[in-house]
Amino acid sequence: MNTYKWLIRRELWENRAIWIVPAAIGVLLVLAALFGRVEVDAPGAGAPGHGAGALLLFAFGAIFLLVMSAYSAWYLLDSLYAERKDRSILFWKSMPVSDAMTVLSKLATALIVIPLVYFAAADLSTLIIAFIVSLRASSWFGVSLWSPGIWLQLQALWIYLIVTSAIWFLPVAAWLMLVSAWAKRALMLWSILPPLGLVWAERMFFGTNEIGHQLWERLVTGYPEAAFHDFPGALVVAAQTATAAPVDVWKLLAPVDFAASPATWIGAALGAALVAAAIKLRARGIEL
Repeated sequence: MNTYKWLIRRELWENRAIWIVPAAIGVLLVLAALFGRVEVDAPGAGAPGHGAGALLLFAFGAIFLLVMSAYSAWYLLDSLYAERKDRSILFWKSMPVSDAMTVLSKLATALIVIPLVYFAAADLSTLIIAFIVSLRASSWFGVSLWSPGIWLQLQALWIYLIVTSAIWFLPVAAWLMLVSAWAKRALMLWSILPPLGLVWAERMFFGTNEIGHQLWERLVTGYPEAAFHDFPGALVVAAQTATAAPVDVWKLLAPVDFAASPATWIGAALGAALVAAAIKLRARGIEL
């Protein structure tokens, strides 16, 4: 366990962008809240407006989530390639650390540690922004930002996203690591061209698009449909009634359905196989 802790610390030391990028986003959002223009129309009579405050806080979290997804993908592509490029793999192989431990620590950094760092940055930023906006905006809107229920839902939503997305996107992360352990150049192309080639070959020889459909579900539509109830219908309804009722995250989460979905565990099994292949490739120590 101590070895894994030091390996993850190594990743944080060598990849300072893990914490610099979310810190920079937080600073920019705070500056925007501090000096930007704030105009909030008063809601109708009897409307508490808690939903509007919740949607604002969720929107700030979505910004961190989008940037985190892009950075995590880049980190995975570079994770095993960089040590081959600068020949540091020779030094690390001389240490009493197995290839499996190294690969798994990098995978855990991408799927767990980086999301936790962004979660902490988003939480701190939204607290500061809520304080600033509550001072600058109208009283009803400021009060809506400090609802204990909203903050509890924010924490639950982030933790739920971290756990479920780590499982769902495991095959994607493992594929990027496999490319990082094998390719000598043009990592982005090698990560994209083989799947596209399979899609093209299936369309050419069989006239079907099952591979493309599965890839689209895994990358885009499958996760929200598996992890949330009535997606995106519930979000549309929540947005339309934002000023009349608070957004209820608890009604959106579907952990039982996610755990019962065959696609969840088929993807996890495929991801485990790809991780094993990445470990084998790193053990070969392909240098650039």
